[in-house]
Amino acid sequence: MCGIMGVVAKNQVNQLLYDGLLVLQHRGQDAAGIATAEGATFHMHKGGGMVRDVFRTRNMRALLGACGIAHTRYPTAGSAWSAAESQPFYVNSPFGIVLGHNGNLTNTDQLKSELFRQDLRHVNTNSDSEVLLNVLAHELQEGAANYKLDPATIFKAVSGVHRRCRGAYAVVAMIAGYGLLAFRDPYGIRPLIYGKQETEFGTEYMLASESVALDALGFEVVRDIAPGEAVFIDEDGHFYAQQCAVKSSLNPCLFEYVYLARPDSVMDGISVYETRLRMGESLADKIKRQHSNLDIDVVIPIPDSSRPAAMQLANRLNLPYREGFIKNRYIGRTFIMPGQSARRKSVRQKLNAIGMEFKGKNVMLVDDSIVRGTTSREIVQMAREAGARKVFFASAAPPVRFPNVYGIDMPTRDELIATGRSDEEIAREIGADQLIYQDLSALIDDVRSVNPLVTRFEDSCFSGNYITGDVTQEYLDSVEAQRRNGAMQDRSAASQLDLNLEVVD
Repeated sequence: MCGIMGVVAKNQVNQLLYDGLLVLQHRGQDAAGIATAEGATFHMHKGGGMVRDVFRTRNMRALLGACGIAHTRYPTAGSAWSAAESQPFYVNSPFGIVLGHNGNLTNTDQLKSELFRQDLRHVNTNSDSEVLLNVLAHELQEGAANYKLDPATIFKAVSGVHRRCRGAYAVVAMIAGYGLLAFRDPYGIRPLIYGKQETEFGTEYMLASESVALDALGFEVVRDIAPGEAVFIDEDGHFYAQQCAVKSSLNPCLFEYVYLARPDSVMDGISVYETRLRMGESLADKIKRQHSNLDIDVVIPIPDSSRPAAMQLANRLNLPYREGFIKNRYIGRTFIMPGQSARRKSVRQKLNAIGMEFKGKNVMLVDDSIVRGTTSREIVQMAREAGARKVFFASAAPPVRFPNVYGIDMPTRDELIATGRSDEEIAREIGADQLIYQDLSALIDDVRSVNPLVTRFEDSCFSGNYITGDVTQEYLDSVEAQRRNGAMQDRSAASQLDLNLEVVD
């Protein structure tokens, strides 16, 4: 769930890219990077942490050029940040290329072997994004006559990427001396949209993971990049687009609408805010049908992404809606944070209960989803400590029972609280008096109803159905082993940090 951007402007793009990354900060707080092109010369700065912490004035001044890409990252392998894996990535042969990637390849090991043994290319990190970059570089090399590129050659190279790479990928890249390239995987799992603005010097273009970045910077949204499509904008601002996949279909990630995207974004013609309102309505209808016996005094959202669903649920049930938790906006998302210890500690720092909204009441807490259950358990306990008589819990998403392999850091199955447990057992685990989950069919209908042209979604974390058709049990086992190792390293690092703090104290 990284955030990516690309801009081709008529003047310096460094400020545009920085401002856009701030808007996309919710898509990753692990690392950030910007690369710009000044003719055939790249300038790049990247580092770990929030956007505001990575870039200083001296860094921004060095990012010269009218074309650039940017990336904000969170780890997809369950491990803490590594400087070597922050993006954009760079390769210098046969053309200078920098690339930023949102998603996850599911055949990385196979591609690494092909790159080393057949393409004679070296991959220096564990990142699948570096693998993707080298596959693109090789395909460009294979198609370029006399090492010269044109749009047709570039699009042919993207076709080669589609032929070789499996999984999810939305990509922005710059080719030194040529321009900006962007493309989306043939299943359209991860989002990518573009817009433009007219200036006195000519047309400027921007691509981003979410439409909100375009809105915030004054660009007019044109459309989403289609699954399998590539666009190329040369240094003079000429725009080219072509379908590069033999077969393509649109299957946007359902979890984007539940949790990941900002509510003011529109993705594949679907308003995120409107889908969340409809999630609240269908959840309220389920409560009416199956839990009419619940004596609910007040509906309280768990900020921030559950607010639209909670408001609509309260309205539909004719119940009071109240803000019962105040959020500290300077604490990162706990779902993204690696390490169970760090997540648990951050919940109390992140949220504080308003006692008057809980004392002596039967409260219905509404959240967007329940993944590990750690946060939910802490929040239910906070509600009880604030004086709630009963605590009911409603999730706008169905039970998360399966790992996500397409770019979201879903933990191993034994860490997912819903795996192997009934709703009643999960309710006991988180300490709730009653737990109500959204039905998957209702969630799909909620999202599809906003844009009926989108008929299928990537819903593997709920259903266990992996849309690309190449995800085997062996692959899932290997991914989970990697995540377990990463989690162990996180716990070890957290324990050492706690020990160091105790020594300092």
